[in-house]
Amino acid sequence: MIARAVLLTLIGGTVAAAQQQASTATSTSVPLARDEIAQLARVQVAITVAHDSINARLARSGNKTAKAQTQLQDTLRAQIAEILHHGGLTDAEYRKRTYFVSTDTAARRLFDSVVVALTGAPLPGQLVRGPQVPVPAGPAGMHIGHIVNEFRDTPNSQGLLTTAMAEARVAVQHAALAARQPTNLDYMKTHAGHVIHALDPTVVTAGPGLGYGLKKAATLVATHIELAAMSEGASPSVSTHSKHIAVAARNTALRADQLLALAQKVQASTSAAEAAALVSQMASLADQLIAGADANGDGRVTWEQGEGGLQQVDEHIKLMLR
Repeated sequence: MIARAVLLTLIGGTVAAAQQQASTATSTSVPLARDEIAQLARVQVAITVAHDSINARLARSGNKTAKAQTQLQDTLRAQIAEILHHGGLTDAEYRKRTYFVSTDTAARRLFDSVVVALTGAPLPGQLVRGPQVPVPAGPAGMHIGHIVNEFRDTPNSQGLLTTAMAEARVAVQHAALAARQPTNLDYMKTHAGHVIHALDPTVVTAGPGLGYGLKKAATLVATHIELAAMSEGASPSVSTHSKHIAVAARNTALRADQLLALAQKVQASTSAAEAAALVSQMASLADQLIAGADANGDGRVTWEQGEGGLQQVDEHIKLMLR
């Protein structure tokens, strides 16, 4: 359970610096005032914290019963209601502002700037280069380096796994957002488009993702780890773990394809009821992009086909390099 003090701290955080930084980026007036957008951003950060906490609990093997899942969903709804209350927003106001920020570029810039001030996360579409991970010398190390350190084709030349993780988080976030308004067809279609952009920006070219695409990044992770294993001088550790990494990465690319198909069906829906049923599936599948899935019901998620996600890719790269 998230501590109430943490939620209230996030909601009550100051955003004056972020508003000043965003003033030069917003060239057109918007129907929502700056303080209204900043208020929404504070509330959204707190709601995201609540969602992350509950999602982690939902994924635990001990909470896979229908009763536990229902109780956790009820807990989340109660937390969101409390966040909205202390944030000074009704549910209707929250939905209206969220939809506006999702569809107006100028408002989205200001919203993102406030979120940056509260969380320290980079703006969507930007990546902050992390420390370089030591990799083996030679051709195998070069390909591993493309995954964990640098790949010239990605935004800011980040590693392929870092890029895949960032795009996956955008897809997860917007799949969850789409599920929050099951009676609003336009709202669900908007966030389905954002999910598509994070998965494959050649299909939807504008959105909150990096513009690279999870599907492409995950596929290239599999390609380069297999090239590393085939390289002259590859160690036994590289040879062993490359198989695990490649399978988990391809699981993720396959899920991206499945999620893309669901999101496109949402966009083609003609009724809110039709879209809501698809959005529910979309949100569940999006969560598996990073966490993977316990496909065989043994209470754990491994790297194996149908199970592993980006989290398992990361774990086996670390085991390989240890």
